[in-house]
Amino acid sequence: MSEPALVALRGASFAYEDGPAVLSGLDFEIREGRALALLGRNGSGKTTLMRLLSGGLKPHAGRLTVDGQPVTYDRKGLTRLRTTVQLVVQDPDDQLFAASVEQDVSFGPLNLGLDDTEVRARVAEALAALDITALADRPTHLLSYGQRKRTAIAGAVAMRPRVLVLDEPTAGLDPDGQERLLTTLDGLREAGTTVVMATHDVDLALRWADDAALLTPSGVRTGPAPEALARPDLLREAGLRLPWGAAAAELLRAKGLLTGEEPGPRTPAELAALAAVAAGRLGAHGG
Repeated sequence: MSEPALVALRGASFAYEDGPAVLSGLDFEIREGRALALLGRNGSGKTTLMRLLSGGLKPHAGRLTVDGQPVTYDRKGLTRLRTTVQLVVQDPDDQLFAASVEQDVSFGPLNLGLDDTEVRARVAEALAALDITALADRPTHLLSYGQRKRTAIAGAVAMRPRVLVLDEPTAGLDPDGQERLLTTLDGLREAGTTVVMATHDVDLALRWADDAALLTPSGVRTGPAPEALARPDLLREAGLRLPWGAAAAELLRAKGLLTGEEPGPRTPAELAALAAVAAGRLGAHGG
């Protein structure tokens, strides 16, 4: 018998007051150790889903479970949930409020009632993980946008969650900032944190994620990222385009330069390597 999902929504439905259902009868799972990209068009329910997962909203029907056990929405149950799942919203200014970076990052651990020594250790660990130790005493209003993003994520990391849910974490960052953040997320994953990223960027999802969950009008479709993001029908239903890596793989297969068994490129470096191999094959054939 397989292990229960780390976090799961079962038959979950939600509607805002006086509005239509945003999600209806949704089944959704987060598997431990799998990097998961959550994709869908605007209005598909991604933000609502993330808030349900983190306890910010309660499903009107269905249930949320952690390690197979239903979440209760009393103080004890929500504390347990928030030490398991932490959500970082898209705009860091919606999350930062303390005077300095260190004060902001310490807020969550202090609310858990931890002693000062433990709080300081968690803050130091989170600042180091996000590479912002030098900013500890910096006023939050003097931070750059990328630094504010990192501070918001550090505040969540200081809670030592098993699952970190990020809403469009690379939005608004320049290419260098995006690469630095992805390197940071890789470090968190290696340290044992399961990361879920909501994004509109199908190329990023293909490159980064193990699994992709596509929110469509007929429900959520989840599978290995290279397979899910190579299905034009599924992508159309989710209001998304084909990633360039999947399009390149399609072309390489059509030209006989990639077999059906071989995985397509997920990064420019992988495409360059495939092109080199293909050139070698053509040279050998010509010889």
